[in-house]
Amino acid sequence: MQLTLFTDASLRILMHLARQDAEAVTTTAELSQLYNVPFNHLNKAVGLLSRAGWVRSSRGRGGGLKLGMPAGEIILGTVVRTTEPRTPLVNCPACPLRFNCELQRALSEAIQAFYGVLDRYTLDDLARNTMLLGAPLPADAWATVPHAPPCVPE
Repeated sequence: MQLTLFTDASLRILMHLARQDAEAVTTTAELSQLYNVPFNHLNKAVGLLSRAGWVRSSRGRGGGLKLGMPAGEIILGTVVRTTEPRTPLVNCPACPLRFNCELQRALSEAIQAFYGVLDRYTLDDLARNTMLLGAPLPADAWATVPHAPPCVPE
């Protein structure tokens, strides 16, 4: 399983904001340049993070982004579930073996374990690792990003 670049950018935004002083604000332009994420893609991520309540944004002079709640209350598994598209790992409905196969059950169990581990971590846990926060994405990373929007929390 590989996380999408949208999720990667969303997590970087949250980690960056978690490391800021309570009064500091960061702009989307700063984040776009810092992490080498196209401005439009970054804005989409910020929009989703704002709708979820994890990021608070303000416009105008002195405006920018801040965390919308304490970093210790933002659960990594919830963020990843929200930013990742809900697509199955394999196309079971089209498979002729679907009636006599345990693969779907095994993959479902693996995904549950994956999210179970992520649910044990908060944004505060991630923000403590300062080594990776300044690492930009490769310049061509966004060249193949699908244009489908991620899932929105229910």
